[in-house]
Amino acid sequence: MKIWRRNWYYIGGIIFVALAFFMGFWGDMFSHIQVILIFSFMAMLVHQFEEYGWPGGFPSIVNIMQFKEKQIPDRYPFNQNLCFVDNVFTTYTFYIVPVFFPDLIWLALAQSLAALIQVPAHGILVNIRLKSFYNPGLAATLFLQLPIAIYMIWYVTTNDIATGMDFAFGIIGAIVGYGLCFGVPIILMRDRNTKYPFAQEEMYGYKKEEILALQQKTSKEEKCDD
Repeated sequence: MKIWRRNWYYIGGIIFVALAFFMGFWGDMFSHIQVILIFSFMAMLVHQFEEYGWPGGFPSIVNIMQFKEKQIPDRYPFNQNLCFVDNVFTTYTFYIVPVFFPDLIWLALAQSLAALIQVPAHGILVNIRLKSFYNPGLAATLFLQLPIAIYMIWYVTTNDIATGMDFAFGIIGAIVGYGLCFGVPIILMRDRNTKYPFAQEEMYGYKKEEILALQQKTSKEEKCDD
């Protein structure tokens, strides 16, 4: 478990490669809805790797830039175990379960439309905090997750598969699903005394110098106040 907790996003990258080969050779065994959902899951794997693997640095961006944690940014509010649980156990469940129930169109829409939540989050909110046009996770959101979501909408609409209620429940499901995947674990698992701090290699990545400079500046200001 320790190895998995430390390397879950690299393992996710391996799963992505395995799925790419599997879908290339045996993808025709699935329905078209299932294919879209599997590719949506694969896009999420890329998104996670971009955040935590390469260029990485999402933990410091969230804890220091967004939550402005000054004392223990390597473990609060995000910590290694929290991110492991919400990105693997809850998120994988949210993305994989609909693949087995392709006839539940609202559930399929909830899975794929959840990507639309990432667009304002990564495209606007995080960029404002960073004062940047890019942040880890944005590329996968714009070039993989968003196009797949748009294609899902187009496919179920042009083929008269989805009803208005399907879209309504799909949107609600996407919002509730992301709340359960990410919001609830943060509320329940954030802990200033956690024994699962991020390793330095996964803590910093994109904009490392700027974030470290901000962290050092904050530390100096706190010492002056004391």
